[in-house]
Amino acid sequence: MIDFHEILDRMNQNQRINFDKVFQRMARRWQQEGVKPRVLLHSCCGPCSTAVLDRLTGVADVTVYYFNPNIHPEAEYRRRELVQKQFIEAYNKETGHDVHFLAAPYEPETYFEAVKGLEDEPEGGARCRVCFVQRMKATAEKMQELGYDYFTTTLTVSPHKNSQVINEVGRDIEDQYGYAYLPTDFKKNNGFLTSTKMTEAYHLYRQPYCGCIFGARDQGLDLEKIRQDAEAFLEDNK
Repeated sequence: MIDFHEILDRMNQNQRINFDKVFQRMARRWQQEGVKPRVLLHSCCGPCSTAVLDRLTGVADVTVYYFNPNIHPEAEYRRRELVQKQFIEAYNKETGHDVHFLAAPYEPETYFEAVKGLEDEPEGGARCRVCFVQRMKATAEKMQELGYDYFTTTLTVSPHKNSQVINEVGRDIEDQYGYAYLPTDFKKNNGFLTSTKMTEAYHLYRQPYCGCIFGARDQGLDLEKIRQDAEAFLEDNK
């Protein structure tokens, strides 16, 4: 498989890295060489996976890995998990692709332990980076366990997430542990706009917060109402 370092070495090292171009060049190489790598895609939710799957499935075999211990409360976690699964089923039926779905156990205590002492950090700060590390490292470990070729994440499709930081985390994980990372910036080329249009087309629930209790607190959201709405959604979708 192609190592992204081969691509980076040919790019201008004095400029900010365009990770979408890195991905595009890797994808072109795969097509030229007639290979279709197996990618384990960490996904935070169904809406974020929409445009990402549209971008990836033409060049790779993709399994979505739903690993998000940061999401609170549990009913909201279950709602997002179900929406993700329903979207993949509908997407496969409509497009003829064969995207697979894999869900991790819900273990929120691991998230709280990871961000201990960072509870009052601002959104987008040190707490978020720790969250990226936890979810992406778990995806990389699962990739290695199952014999996939690359791991990556849907997180870069969001305009609220720093793609440079996310890719830095992915590169650090590869450098430290040897797990092959696929760099991306899925928000490029109207990725986020595409995700909003696909979310509407597939009638997906789009959540009002990233998922963590601290982000919801800072936004002033009513988590009790979110829990009730999520439980009602789950009941309606039994």
